[in-house]
Amino acid sequence: MSRQVPGVRGVRALLPAEAHAWTAVESCARGLFAAYGYQEVRLPLLEHTELYARAVGEVTDIVEKEMYTFVDRNGDSLSLRPEGTAGCVRAGIEAGVFHNQTQRFWYQGPMFRHERPQKGRYRQFHQLGVEAYGMAGPDIEAEMILLGERLWRRLGVKAHLLINSLGTAACRSAYREALVAYLEAHAADLDEDARRRLARNPLRVLDSKNPALEGLLGAAPKLADYWSDEAAAHFGGLTDRLDDAGVRYTVTPRLVRGLDYYTHTVFEWVSDALGAQATVCAGGRYDGLVEELGGAATPAVGFALGLERLVTLVTQWPREAPLDVFVITEPPARRRALALAERLRERDYKVEVYLGSAGLKSQIKRAQGSGARLAVYAHAEDIELPGAGGSQERAGWNEAAAAIAARLENRGMNG
Repeated sequence: MSRQVPGVRGVRALLPAEAHAWTAVESCARGLFAAYGYQEVRLPLLEHTELYARAVGEVTDIVEKEMYTFVDRNGDSLSLRPEGTAGCVRAGIEAGVFHNQTQRFWYQGPMFRHERPQKGRYRQFHQLGVEAYGMAGPDIEAEMILLGERLWRRLGVKAHLLINSLGTAACRSAYREALVAYLEAHAADLDEDARRRLARNPLRVLDSKNPALEGLLGAAPKLADYWSDEAAAHFGGLTDRLDDAGVRYTVTPRLVRGLDYYTHTVFEWVSDALGAQATVCAGGRYDGLVEELGGAATPAVGFALGLERLVTLVTQWPREAPLDVFVITEPPARRRALALAERLRERDYKVEVYLGSAGLKSQIKRAQGSGARLAVYAHAEDIELPGAGGSQERAGWNEAAAAIAARLENRGMNG
């Protein structure tokens, strides 16, 4: 026996039972996005590495440690996408669909990061992303949050909204200076991870999950103290709209994004059912990104949700559409059984024809386990018609299909 080739660590296959759950979530999301006017875009898996270095940042863990990067035969450095926003912006700039226009996009698919696999986190993981361009005020942010809240309700998921504001670019810059000064004064009390972030991306120190730093970070300068009147009005406009819609939220002063192109609103949906990986969806406004990647200055906001985590939160799945007919066959009858099945499928029935080597007793058990509404036993003597394949036989099979269809309609389940 040949040696079995193992799967890649952190890369999972979805077999039918699990794939059904994913399809249900994706179908629900697809319908909801369309109801809000968002159009699907399909993004490539491969991009030039430079795109992520510019968009995400060369000194981030994603670019330095986690991306799957290689040099192709032309000498170009390419990377598997670690996230969707950069590729969406790049594609929109190339197509010329941002300047002086408004756009609502959504996308889905696998992303890739080389990190330690754990529950809810894989090296190939899947995201649904929603992005809007050309709209500057809090209205579009409220719309996205309401979209997310409606998705949770439709899926029966319990999640809580956390929100904050980074203010304008000037507010953020002033706050960054104050935060760095505070953290440097307490550098001896920081852990290794926090000291590394302080040197490279100081706002991300606020993301620390180390309980020993809770008191120190709780006493750090607050972003709200550095908001301009414009920033305060923007955030107040968002909370007013959420209050109007009855959306519960928590203003979380330490909720930030570490990338410089983020401004104003940031938000996350979290769930107690996910353990340490509590965030199921995260988003915010990134007005600086389109310009950073070579386009004209364009307001932008979006969010991404992790499908692996979301699927684990859904407890009541819609039942898969049942099989209508299971055809039990003997080898001499299979040619005609296939013909019958095609007649039934033309009538939009779901039909499975057994084509394995099991005996009749085993096939009956399979039919019972399939959940089919009707089992049909086809054997050569019962279906023999003169002129195999001719018009008379075709007419006979049409009659047989009509008889089975009538039984399905009249007798219902297990007819």
